Amino acid sequence: MPKTHRLRRWRRAAAAGLAAVALAVSGCSIQITSQPDPSIGDDTMLINADHGNPLFTRTFNPYLTNTRTASRWIYEPLVLVNPLDGSLTPWLASEWEQPDAETIVMTLRDGVEWSDGEPFTAADVAFTFDMLKKTPANDIYGAWQHLASVEADGKTVTFRLQGEDAPALSIIGKTFMVPEHIWAEVDDPGTWRNEHPVGTGPFVLGNYSDQQYSMDRNPTYWQADSIEIEHIILPATNTQLDTVTRGYDWAYSFISDVEGTWGAASAHNRWWFPPVGIISLVPNLEREPFDDVDVRRGIALALDREEIAETASEGYMEPAGQTGLILPNQEEYLDPTIPDSGVLAQDQDAALAAFEEAGYELEGDRLVDDAGEQLAFSLTTANGYSDWTRAAQAVQRQLAEVGVKVSLELPQPAGYQSAIANGDFEMAIGGMGNGEVYQSFNSLLSSDFYVPSGETTANNFERFRSDEADALLTEYRSTVDPQRQTEIVHELQGIVYDELPVIGLYYGGSWGLFNDAKFTGWPSAEDPYMIPQNYDSAPLAIFPRLDRVEGDQ
Repeated sequence: MPKTHRLRRWRRAAAAGLAAVALAVSGCSIQITSQPDPSIGDDTMLINADHGNPLFTRTFNPYLTNTRTASRWIYEPLVLVNPLDGSLTPWLASEWEQPDAETIVMTLRDGVEWSDGEPFTAADVAFTFDMLKKTPANDIYGAWQHLASVEADGKTVTFRLQGEDAPALSIIGKTFMVPEHIWAEVDDPGTWRNEHPVGTGPFVLGNYSDQQYSMDRNPTYWQADSIEIEHIILPATNTQLDTVTRGYDWAYSFISDVEGTWGAASAHNRWWFPPVGIISLVPNLEREPFDDVDVRRGIALALDREEIAETASEGYMEPAGQTGLILPNQEEYLDPTIPDSGVLAQDQDAALAAFEEAGYELEGDRLVDDAGEQLAFSLTTANGYSDWTRAAQAVQRQLAEVGVKVSLELPQPAGYQSAIANGDFEMAIGGMGNGEVYQSFNSLLSSDFYVPSGETTANNFERFRSDEADALLTEYRSTVDPQRQTEIVHELQGIVYDELPVIGLYYGGSWGLFNDAKFTGWPSAEDPYMIPQNYDSAPLAIFPRLDRVEGDQ
């Protein structure tokens, strides 16, 4: 039996054993079962999506970090972006065009109303962006980092960009729209709690308490005929045990032994865990020896990604390639000349040869330089990120096999974020890749984000600089030709593959848990129409696709 399969079987058996122990009563384990609340009707969905602290605060301003999750089912964007692959779906805008790389023209959908009956207009769009300009804290996607002006004319809105910036479409498009006739009267939109929200979305606020609130179907929604959910209930307190036993129709959570816990609790429970990012080693390129690509290559070749993925994600996720792409989501952009879809197989002999090019030789069980100093470094990850910690421990073990000494640093999450932003690390567990290919490579490689260690950056945490990468990113922004954009993405993959600014390990997952007893049509590997998360705008695409199960079904 292959080692990976043995590992997977053992780890899942162990996880199931731990789940049984956790649910033991008087020394006897019990079968985990889901017990739906009989008072919740067949037309009502129970969702584990919002969490009180421990109680809810009545905040429905969609731009605030502490907003209620359902506020983003009340307010809608112009364009819906699928984080799985970056695909764009017309939403409040029915269509758009980019006559050149400095201009976006959107046509608004007919027949859209705010939930109080007022029409949704181009003036609302212009007002929204003007409000974001005046209240930068609300500009959560950074639209005004790209915009020069916004002009409304009838059903058309024209966005003038600051320069050639074709990828700005997705950032501008996913901005939440709000009604001018209400928000124009708000003194400070950056702090307003918006306790009585009025939006264009499929649901309106129903009953509210600090322990639970409900949402009701919006009968005037522009696609109301596609919404078969009459009510949604969101409780404030949700434990992992609640997730399995409470009878949720939709939850979002990493859960150990999902088959033996969530899956065993109900014959109607389903799950889908698609890849949405690449968990990676992030070297600080301003620290020796990581400024040497041969050292980075030696580390990359020494790693067994199958084992790391199995250990870190309990077998849910696959090893990731060294292209910066999330596969299979972004298969269409993959450079076919890169072997094995970019996945680097473990090759300890090749790793030692790369280390030798960098001036290191294996002496006994130590990889040393000319002065006899062992190659050693600290690997930083956040305390409490259990999968990342398991990945770090696996990297530590595997690099020890080629003589590299790795020590682990596990600061609290806030300390971890500060360390990578400020360059206060040697190597860290981090990420690369997202559904939007340009944004992914730009965040990873652009020297626009470069600052020396000791100063704070929001991206390019490894401090990579490349004239070639910068030129390609600039050219991508200036072209609206999809074929040329794909060619540029191929070249950017080559930089990531050859220069290893970060070292891909395994995919990070999106943890969708569903029950199809009352509603069917959930996204799946066979129909990946949207990421399965129940926060941000993703549910806007999912709600209209769900069909209510009739009694005789």
